[in-house]
Amino acid sequence: MADLKRIKDRIAELAGRPKNVELSEIEWIVNHLGNNGYNVSIRKNVHSTMFRVNKRQFGVCHHNPGNKQIKACYVSEFLDAMADVGVYEN
Repeated sequence: MADLKRIKDRIAELAGRPKNVELSEIEWIVNHLGNNGYNVSIRKNVHSTMFRVNKRQFGVCHHNPGNKQIKACYVSEFLDAMADVGVYEN
């Protein structure tokens, strides 16, 4: 289990490279937030994944075949959600 400081450092790292983020990195952060007492859920389908951290929801589309990276707009939405939850400061 990662401590909250490590999670915040990882979020800041992703913020520094929004065009080179993989879905698995966001899943890692959300799962570890759940291990640190946050209420989280992850729901997947073929084209997208919906995340919830406490009451804040956000989605990530990942139906771009052959490319592991997600689009920067979804990283931006993720960062906004993390700021709302209180684990990231712009």
